[in-house]
Order: sequence, then structure tokens, then C-alpha cells
Amino acid sequence: MLPALFVYDENFSQYRFSADHPFNPRRLAATHDLLTTLGWLTADQTAAPDKADHALLELAHSPYYIDLVERLSDTGRRTFGIERLGLGTEDNPVFEGMHDAASLAVGGTVKAAQAIVDGVTNRALNLSGGLHHAGQGHASGFCIYNDVVTAARWIRRKTGWRVLYVETDAHHGDGVQDAFYDDPDVFFLSLHESGRYLFPGTGSLEQIGGGSARGTTLNIPLEPATDDHSWLDAYTRIVPEVMRRFRPDIVISQHGCDGHYWDPLADMCATTAFYHQVPALMSRWVDEYARGRWIATGGGGYQLVQVVPRSWTHLLAVASGEPIDPAVLVPEAWRALAAEADVFFDFDWRDPDAMPDSSPGLRWVQATSAGIGGFMRRAGSWPASGHW
Repeated sequence: MLPALFVYDENFSQYRFSADHPFNPRRLAATHDLLTTLGWLTADQTAAPDKADHALLELAHSPYYIDLVERLSDTGRRTFGIERLGLGTEDNPVFEGMHDAASLAVGGTVKAAQAIVDGVTNRALNLSGGLHHAGQGHASGFCIYNDVVTAARWIRRKTGWRVLYVETDAHHGDGVQDAFYDDPDVFFLSLHESGRYLFPGTGSLEQIGGGSARGTTLNIPLEPATDDHSWLDAYTRIVPEVMRRFRPDIVISQHGCDGHYWDPLADMCATTAFYHQVPALMSRWVDEYARGRWIATGGGGYQLVQVVPRSWTHLLAVASGEPIDPAVLVPEAWRALAAEADVFFDFDWRDPDAMPDSSPGLRWVQATSAGIGGFMRRAGSWPASGHW
């Protein structure tokens, strides 16, 4: 059995809204280049996905919506009224080939699920996935289709396994939460910047699941400028306890790294140390509580070269059982690639000690005269009822 499978296709680069859109596939290419430079991607460790067909996409989306995306993809032009479905907007402009690009990202996470269900590996990664905002009949937050919902429902239908979804993206995964809000066999757990301050404005403590699934949705909204210590404190207190009570058969985790203090689209103060510790802890907990089965996806992250490649390389290294020693230098060959792209990069796996003045999180601290420590808005107690 492979220690971990990395799902990748050069055509992931086709998921590109425009040249100046913040959701830029350059981050995937830079991560792939770093992993390749380190010599970690062998042929047997890498698999190419297939595009998700209509039958797979309909596990998460309405046939009408899929047909509309496909039609718009032929021309790359918006038509009247599509804004009501989240398309043709500033966040989700229509582009030629949109359906194929988005369905390939979905196929990547389904490929990871298939590898685990078929016994090829217990751990698989699709960094083009984690598109957690897309809803049943609408696009949202750079997400056209929802790969997490598709893969989780595919797993449920194929195996009946109970699924735990955990995300540490700065933005709340409203599309995933909505899909499983009434499903007692899929647990949704999100630790994110509070929706009082950040898109999509959801993910409150009061959202805990509906009907027989009451208690299987858990949101931990964090204050702006939350740092490594506070975020990890919440993560280590809550995630293993949820796993112990819910007893999942498999975990799907989303590793958006837009909570980094350099990221331009959120207000958090995490460093790469956080993005090292989160998968390291999850690696240990899936072995203890989830039969070792783990799908890891990407997500947000808009500091394309300085943050995302190092953060997601940490993720693959941990999932493969070979965590990076922070004292090891980032390879000179990869630094040269960054320099060719006119990207400032004179540090290694650890971030510089001084937080730059351009950090959104630091600006928040300065504006509110708050301490960088941040804090977690905690629930008074665990839900009294529900499935754990």
C-alpha cells in the first residue's frame, strides 16, 4: 500500500478566471515545482484524475445548473440573469472551458476517494480541491463545483462510511455545511475567521445541524488577528474530541492557507508553523480515530509563491510520513524559480520573525488596538443531543 497518493494534472492550470483574478493556478504549479525539486513525487506516488461526469456532479449539483455551466463554458460569455446563480460576477466570472476545468478539480478529489476505497492507499491529496463554497445550484467564492460534497457523497454511496469533514480555511465552507446540515452520517467541523467580518458571513456557533443531524455541524468562528497559538488551541481542544465521539470511517480535510498573515483576502495571523502543525496533528488523529483513512484537499490561499507552496508541501510531507525539518533549507533551485517570477523569497520553512506592515491581520490589530493573541468564541458546552 502506498504511504500517500498525490493527485495532479497539469490541466488543473485551466481553472483560471482571468489574469488578474486572485484565484490563480500558479500556486499549484509552484507547489508542484517545489515538491518535484525536493524529489518527492515519484511516478507511483502520483495519479492523474478523470473529469467528473454528469452523474458524479449530480451528487452535489442540480442537472440544470450543470447544464448551464457547460453551455456558458462553450463561449466564455455571460448571459442575462446568471448573476442570480453566482456566475458572471466579480468573484466568479465566466470563462471558456470553465466546466471542464471545474469538473477536473472535482475528479481529483473523487480520484483520491477511489484510491482509498480500493485499498491503494489510506491517504490521498488533491490540492486543486477544497472548493467548499459552491452550492447545489449556484457558484460562490471562486467555486464553480463542490468537490468535497461530491466525494463525500460518493464515499457514502459506495461504502456507507461515516465521514468527518474538517477545515481550517479562513473562510467558512458554507457549501459543504449546507449539503450535510441534515445528514447525521457526515460531520462538518470548521475553524474559520468569524463571518461577522469575512465572506461568506456564515458559520456561527448557533448552526449545529438540523433534525436527526442536530449536533453534527460545529463551527468555531475566530476573531480577526487570531495567531498560531490561539488557532491551534481551538484545534487541539476540539478536533480530537469530535473524532473520539463521532468515530468517522474516513476524514476529508480542507487546508486553505489564507489565514496566513501575508494573505490579502483575510485578517488572520497564522504562520507556516500553523500549517505544519495542523496536518501533523491530523495525521496522528486519523490513525487513532478514523482507521487511518484521510483525504486532504487544498482550498484558499492567495499569496501564491511566498506562502502556498511551503504550506502545502508541509501537508504532503506529513501525509507521506516524512515531515520536513524546519531547519532544512528551501532548495536553491526552487528559490531560482521564484526569482524568475520576480517574487521576493529570502527565507526558508519558517517565516520571518517580524510581521510585515502589509499584513492584513496586523492592520486589524493596529486599527482596533487589540492584542495579536486573538481568542476563540467558545460554545458554553457540547451539544446535548446529536451523533458523535
